[in-house]
Amino acid sequence: MKKKHNLITAALLYANGPVHIGHLAGAYLPADIYSRFLRLKKEQVLFVCGSDEHGAAITLKAKKENKKPKEIVDFFHKKNKNSFKNIGIDFDIFDRTSSEEHHVNSANYFNKLNNNKYFFKEESNQFYDEDYNQFLADRYIKGECPKCDYYEAYGDQCEKCGSALNPQELKNPISTLSLKSPVLKKTEHWYLPMKNHEKWLKEWLLKGVFEGQKKHNVKKWRKQVVSQCRSWLDGGLKSRAMTRDLDWGVKVPLPNYENKVLYVWLDAPIGYISATKKYCLKNNLNWIDFWQKDNSKIVHFIGKDNIVFHCVIFPIILKCLGGFNLPNNVVANEFLNIEGNKISTSKNWAVWLDDYLKDFSGQEDALRYTLCITAPESKDNDFTWKEFQARNNNELVAILGNFINRVFVLIHKYWEGKVPDNITYIKHDKEFLSNLNNIKHKIDLKIRDFKLKEALGEIMNIARIGNKFLAENEPWKLIKENEERTKTILFISIEIIRQICIFIKPFLPFTSNKLQKMLNIDNELSWEDLDKTFKSNHILNKPILLFRIIEDEEIKHQIQQLKNNRL
Repeated sequence: MKKKHNLITAALLYANGPVHIGHLAGAYLPADIYSRFLRLKKEQVLFVCGSDEHGAAITLKAKKENKKPKEIVDFFHKKNKNSFKNIGIDFDIFDRTSSEEHHVNSANYFNKLNNNKYFFKEESNQFYDEDYNQFLADRYIKGECPKCDYYEAYGDQCEKCGSALNPQELKNPISTLSLKSPVLKKTEHWYLPMKNHEKWLKEWLLKGVFEGQKKHNVKKWRKQVVSQCRSWLDGGLKSRAMTRDLDWGVKVPLPNYENKVLYVWLDAPIGYISATKKYCLKNNLNWIDFWQKDNSKIVHFIGKDNIVFHCVIFPIILKCLGGFNLPNNVVANEFLNIEGNKISTSKNWAVWLDDYLKDFSGQEDALRYTLCITAPESKDNDFTWKEFQARNNNELVAILGNFINRVFVLIHKYWEGKVPDNITYIKHDKEFLSNLNNIKHKIDLKIRDFKLKEALGEIMNIARIGNKFLAENEPWKLIKENEERTKTILFISIEIIRQICIFIKPFLPFTSNKLQKMLNIDNELSWEDLDKTFKSNHILNKPILLFRIIEDEEIKHQIQQLKNNRL
């Protein structure tokens, strides 16, 4: 059987601002956990991401700051790449769409699609902001949704009801730039007639992916993805412009159209392919293995506002290009709010990753843990500083850290740090270990089904079981009357910790690395090591505190800082 090539993509981050915790919870942390898990299972993985560096928002920010767009994207690409690294997001490549390779790649794909008649050219009226002297991208037009009356629908999509929209369908449209009513002005663009692809999309999505999973062993796509795709297809797909009137982006590769660029949602997803090609060229791999072979598997991790682009528009582009595989799953999280309010970068209502890393140095996993265990996998969720404190103090410190520390202290006290050997199991021990083994299979299945918060919950339950096991057997008392039984109790306990070290590796990599050093294990851990045990005479290193208590004053400071920063 051929080895599977897993291609994992996390949504390209828009390079006009820094990373906040909503970004992490939405796409990057779950993608990282899943990628790390597959590596732990020794599967071949390519984890791709990068900066999305084109579009109107970049040019506007450049104008406001009296800079060139390239200066903006250069700054945030470098900054965000470092931020991701510092929180442990382990991309194989973090590329950028302003690169020459990507421009060439995107232009070639545009020409192929255009030459094969998948686009049509048409003159139309589009919204124009007279104050800013520019045509408006769909996301820079807001108005009332014609279907649900939501008052802040975007020109391409209503985030409340999920309906696909055309900017001219909006009631009372305004430009988000000048906050005035835009005017209509003639322009010419290339369009993708998406209605021509409805039949096969319904076959693939509705009958194949969504309904087919009832008959076949196909991992379920999330409800929000299914419902949004159904809404688009039930409403009928409309043609969408694949070019824009901007001077920043991938130039339309045709004579006399230097003032037009490719639509960002044509250009950006191609960035996944460009990044794959670049990585494979550098590492002597074949990019086709990840995108076009039968044994490849593609999983996109995104926020829910990008569902349609990854499930409808990009698959159409791939199908038209020919030879490409369509995604096996699109894992979309809902939104993360902060302290009861929607994250707003314009109002500075956000917890910025770099600020967190500065204020909570060495506590990377405390944030990773909280964002995963409270992840908005099926509905919007709320991050609060007090819950963050409670999760850290009551779970990481009091449950996981406490169990690990107690076992290490006892083994160092009674056996000078040497793992007990010559163990004799009683019937109850075997049943206990069998139950733990069942949890291992649960964790595996839940991660593969993208139920990451449930998987992490199962791991924490192992620590709870360990604490209960210690409390029931009281080895600190038992040692006085039955040393042999005490050895067995502590051997089982340290074996539980060794397994926890492996289980948490995708979720809490910093903690796993520290714990591995405490366990004095030099080799690279893998899932297979769960079935092994300590060798005779194995010596443990001295314990260190893996987590620290987060004090009330720290949390009060964060809450006040959030309020003070709000614009």
